[in-house]
Amino acid sequence: MNQTSPDEAPAYVVGLDAGGTRTRAVLAPVEEDEPEGEGVSGPGNALTVPGPQLTEHLAEALARAVPEALRGRVVAVAGGFAGASRTAPDEPGRVRAHAALTVALRRLGIDAAEVEVHSDIEAAFASAPGHPADGLALVAGTGAVAARVTARACTTTAGGDGWLLGDDGSGFWIGREAVRVALRMADGRGGPTALGASVGRALGVPEDVLPPGAPGPYGDASWTRARHEAYRMHLLPAVMDRPPVHLAELAPLVAEAAGHRDAVAQGILEGAADHLSGLVRALEPRPGERIVATGGLLGPDGPLTALLSARTQPLGLTLDWVPDGSRGAVALARLGHDMGYGMGHDAGHDG
Repeated sequence: MNQTSPDEAPAYVVGLDAGGTRTRAVLAPVEEDEPEGEGVSGPGNALTVPGPQLTEHLAEALARAVPEALRGRVVAVAGGFAGASRTAPDEPGRVRAHAALTVALRRLGIDAAEVEVHSDIEAAFASAPGHPADGLALVAGTGAVAARVTARACTTTAGGDGWLLGDDGSGFWIGREAVRVALRMADGRGGPTALGASVGRALGVPEDVLPPGAPGPYGDASWTRARHEAYRMHLLPAVMDRPPVHLAELAPLVAEAAGHRDAVAQGILEGAADHLSGLVRALEPRPGERIVATGGLLGPDGPLTALLSARTQPLGLTLDWVPDGSRGAVALARLGHDMGYGMGHDAGHDG
């Protein structure tokens, strides 16, 4: 057991929550006390963010969270990374995350004895009250994935295959659907929706070719066929010029339109909730099992919270929401310190 002597300076741990949108680092005492520092930086997905950029984001978040005077007192670091898994020591996301984290720590002079990489799901699950070890986890933010967690490790997953192959029901999926319904409205294959105007405006489409702000008949004389075509010709390159995952930024427009009873937007949210419910069902949940949920879509004010709760209640399940995985990562770092193990002891993982 690694214990800090009362005569020694206080020791600290760092927890990292590295997701598809941002990386958050939290500094906390090694004992069960409240965090004392926090830093936020850019995306931290271990599979989609290039190594040098991932290292920069980790170093920036760590530097903001850990004052220089305390960096020599950090004894354990645990990171929950999107795109990482502990299914095997040489799992690509895990190796990439550990390599970037090792460089970032070395750059800042943080020489922690224990450095461990977890999946973002494991960190989020551990963030629930009591830091549970077993149950179900659901992440619904930029991406979407569900997992069964056993002894604090993911043993079964559903979804989470990235924007190209999966993430159904995620913020990316909702944003992509918003663009798709706008395009279908413009070429005559879909019904009217306020998303045509709001999506176009968000992507910089000129005002003079936008459809009417409020849904109206497709044949509205104010939106001529020429304007339909001009709208499409502006919207398509605006989407293609951005990284695909940035479509997640359009998800709030769908929630806003649905709040104003836009039937098309409401249909998108219903479809997203169906996809998330399907992820949970794929894990064959047992009645009464705990589901720890995280991600902006499922928060107290999240657009999918009520819709998903209505779908999980018949299964005897309730959602236990946590804001992110940073608190769980701190708990995992403390556990790693107490048990005295981590990837820092494994040879060949520094990339």
